[in-house]
Amino acid sequence: MSPSSPSRALAPQRHEAILARIEAEGAILVADIVQQFGVSHETARRDLKALALRGALDLTHGGALRPAAVEPELASRSVRNTQAKARIGRRAAALVADGMAVLLDAGSTTAAIAAMLGARRGLTVITTSLPIARDLCRHDGFRVQITGGTINPGDEAAEGPEVMASLARFRIDIAFVSAGAVAEDGSVTDFTPLGAETRSQMIAAARQGYFVVDASKFGARTPCRIAGQAAGLITDAPPPAGIAAALATRGLPVILA
Repeated sequence: MSPSSPSRALAPQRHEAILARIEAEGAILVADIVQQFGVSHETARRDLKALALRGALDLTHGGALRPAAVEPELASRSVRNTQAKARIGRRAAALVADGMAVLLDAGSTTAAIAAMLGARRGLTVITTSLPIARDLCRHDGFRVQITGGTINPGDEAAEGPEVMASLARFRIDIAFVSAGAVAEDGSVTDFTPLGAETRSQMIAAARQGYFVVDASKFGARTPCRIAGQAAGLITDAPPPAGIAAALATRGLPVILA
């Protein structure tokens, strides 16, 4: 292998290449650096920490994002695109029938769905969200179950392996799942590996699982793919033509609010 090979690159060369990749793709994983440069996971993490100290990127679990690409806290998200989220909430709630077991992911869009469920009767609602559980437990005739897990204060929600373990204990008719972005190739993605894996499990656990995203998520970049075949993607406006075609190729119907 020649000294100019990428796997023999010195730290400044790696850093330049890492930043170029983040600029192009919006994110990078530790595993990507290991594969590209032939360095250890520890070296890759040190590279990312050094760049984060310069303010050149934002660290996330298992990798890094373009600066300011980390997920905003719930309080901030809740005041963005509120009319669009209300329309998504009404459209999603129309899919819920009396007596269903409904899984609601954490987030401001799923909170809008929760707010539209008041006319339903006999629902069992399973959620990771503390605000959703608090609001719906006051509804006569609803049974509300919050999953186990560690509370993330920014999301005001449970997270961790306990969430995924608890999903297996429920028979879920319909799930509404958040996402960080919808990429140009039609893949639905999230900010962290843990978030993506949890949401993959949510889709898999339900008889019908739907992604709920407002149109600002189209073409955005987050690094971790959410696996699983959903029944549809509920949004407030048509996606760009390229993304619409990619979603159709993936067999993911777009449901407009």
